[in-house]
Amino acid sequence: MKRSRPPSRSRSRSRTRSRSLNVRALVALAVMAGAVAIALTMPVRLGLDLRGGTQIVLETKSTETTKADREATDRTVEVLRGRIDALGVAEPTIVRSGENRVVVELPGVQDPKKAADVLGRTAQLTVHSVLGAAEKPADATEGRTETAEDGERVLPDESGQSLRLKAATLTGQDVKGADARFDQQNGAGWTVTVDFKDSGSDRWAQVTGEAACNPAGDPTRRVAIVLDDKIISSPQVDPSVSCGAGITGGSTQITGSFDDAEARELALLIKGGALPVPVETIEQRTIGATLGDEAIDAGAWAAVIGTALTALFIIVVYRLMGALATVALLCYGLISYAALAAVGATLTLPGLAGFVLAIGMAVDANVLVFERAREEQAARTRPSTRSALTAGFRSAFSAIADSNITTLIAAALLFFLASGPVKGFGVTLGIGVLASMVSALVITRVLAEFAASRPAVFRRPRITGISSTGPVRDALLRRDPFLMRRPRRWLAASLIVLVVAGSGILVRGLNFGIEFTGGRLIEYSTATQVDPDRARDALADAGFPRAVVQSSGDGDLTVRTEELSDTEAATVTKAVAELGGETEKVRDELIGPSLGEELRRDALIALGLALAAQLAYLAVRFRLLFGTAAVGALAHDVVILVGVFAWLGKPIDGVFLAALLTVIGYSVNDSVVLFDRIRELLGKERKAPFDRLTNDAILQTLPRTVNTGMGAVLILASLAILADDSLTDFALALLIGVGVGTYSSVFTASPLAIELHNRDTGSRPGRRRGGRTRATGKSEKPGKQVPTSRTERQEVR
Repeated sequence: MKRSRPPSRSRSRSRTRSRSLNVRALVALAVMAGAVAIALTMPVRLGLDLRGGTQIVLETKSTETTKADREATDRTVEVLRGRIDALGVAEPTIVRSGENRVVVELPGVQDPKKAADVLGRTAQLTVHSVLGAAEKPADATEGRTETAEDGERVLPDESGQSLRLKAATLTGQDVKGADARFDQQNGAGWTVTVDFKDSGSDRWAQVTGEAACNPAGDPTRRVAIVLDDKIISSPQVDPSVSCGAGITGGSTQITGSFDDAEARELALLIKGGALPVPVETIEQRTIGATLGDEAIDAGAWAAVIGTALTALFIIVVYRLMGALATVALLCYGLISYAALAAVGATLTLPGLAGFVLAIGMAVDANVLVFERAREEQAARTRPSTRSALTAGFRSAFSAIADSNITTLIAAALLFFLASGPVKGFGVTLGIGVLASMVSALVITRVLAEFAASRPAVFRRPRITGISSTGPVRDALLRRDPFLMRRPRRWLAASLIVLVVAGSGILVRGLNFGIEFTGGRLIEYSTATQVDPDRARDALADAGFPRAVVQSSGDGDLTVRTEELSDTEAATVTKAVAELGGETEKVRDELIGPSLGEELRRDALIALGLALAAQLAYLAVRFRLLFGTAAVGALAHDVVILVGVFAWLGKPIDGVFLAALLTVIGYSVNDSVVLFDRIRELLGKERKAPFDRLTNDAILQTLPRTVNTGMGAVLILASLAILADDSLTDFALALLIGVGVGTYSSVFTASPLAIELHNRDTGSRPGRRRGGRTRATGKSEKPGKQVPTSRTERQEVR
């Protein structure tokens, strides 16, 4: 006679579950309330690739007297900030990056030449007495001559006459301010008035007083004002100025053939002060406002349609639970947006793609829970939807945590080692992964357990979507295939695919983008479509025979060359305009050769660290055997993805690097889920053959792999079809990566783990005939088999 469970214990457990549900509900409400408040009060800052503008990366250079260290770079940032403020740019951003780099973002600025000229000039202002005309022209002395004894130099004046200058009497440190003014009274046109500090005022009177002692018309009666080793003004001291008295009052006026813009720019440079060290432009990107608007629209449509298709898919598969997971996905979107705003992250175009991709990854956690709940409910004699869900969340937690941590490793590497928009992708992906865990483990659980406890749902368990095991699992369990009977055949097949794809690297070579090679890439939108061959010939005639010309987007033209000056870039633009009529520059990117080499090195470091980090984590979390198998499969995926892009001639650039590291994080998810199930089965059936346990784990996790893969494919297909052209290759890389990663986790990582295990133990895989092992002839039941019908379910003990 069975002893019934005491009512008090049952009521106690019920109260505990109710209390836990209430706590989770309060946490979910608090998170959502905070997300709504942040979303309404703190807008997300858009990157330049979404709102248009210019980004310039400057690198400080050491001189003989000053080292370009962190302190000098910080002083440079302050000087540059003053210049940018004077330019009147709305919402500029200027930050130090590393020891000696400064990143400047200028929204809305479409003329990078002007911005680079203003920011890149050292603006070293000096005032010199003129010793007389030079015997040798200045160009014979390379523009200037200095002697160690007295600091004299030779520079050409405004008319080209070479002058011998005395050592500087005043510097920019003596300047109090400068202002551009139009001198209508004297007819001098635009002038720049310079005000000196007290000490500078005395020295200005001294230098002009000395010059006034020389006869009118003599070069020695002039005072030279030099900016960055160029005489910008060398006026004669007015005859009214007395010898020895000089010009008092603490100010002077610089005259010349200035127009409005030139006078204001000169005043800006003088007032802003000199840079403590010279700077060099190593990266420059300009995105047209139109291109940014199109990118936002395309990305938004991709997000909406991809999310809708994914939601429809999980609702069809999981019914009520799928609908609740869709609500949780919407909450995930709000949480991610609020988190981006709260941390002050910049949303870039790759970041927008990361946001969309994380939706597919958020589905993964829900699918894991629902599939485990299906197994739990099918394995119980008196199934309860709520108890099955509780067990599903508990059983799936370790797999969810492990798979998300591996993706966070990839996101962290992108953040610390990448630059520009790709770093923004890493930030968005990391935030998306954390938000997906909150969405699945808190919000979905609250909604699902609340719905499962309703009497209407309890009476109709089929509407929950987890009362049956699903068609994929039913088909697998009916056929019960032994996929791992000959693991070496799967490894041989993987090797063949690896060799075919990888040979593209040797045969076709890699088409590195300008991020890794250095150079300049300009994209034009023309009134009439231009044939790339004609444009290539025109540019060759213009002096650019090595320019790479390609069509892009809807009739746009992309020109990629070695590093160009702004003057040479204007020549390229003119050549394109002669073929296409009215021409608009929608994108302009300049990468210095030193930065390209550095980015290539960082890419290899990031790739190596990603594989090493995954191996270390999996070895600690599971066993070294599983970690080695998973990393072997990851290396297989990386070579295939790079090889396919080599065969297709697609660019290997920063966006591809983001896709590659994402594939590493995403691909290892399948391996983690599979190895987590193998570890669980090993704990129950330690004496069962390893290949049989692995095969059972594959069959039990394959429904999750299929459903998760479908969710990711729907999202990525939306990106590939609807998103901006620059994200098409990104989406293609991820689609290839998802397909190859799904295959490798089952047919590369699993057979490799079996072979490594057999090598360690010295055993050979068992071969099944009629459900029996050749070694023992006994029927084998490794692990807990999931019944395919309610009749079987009632026979489980």
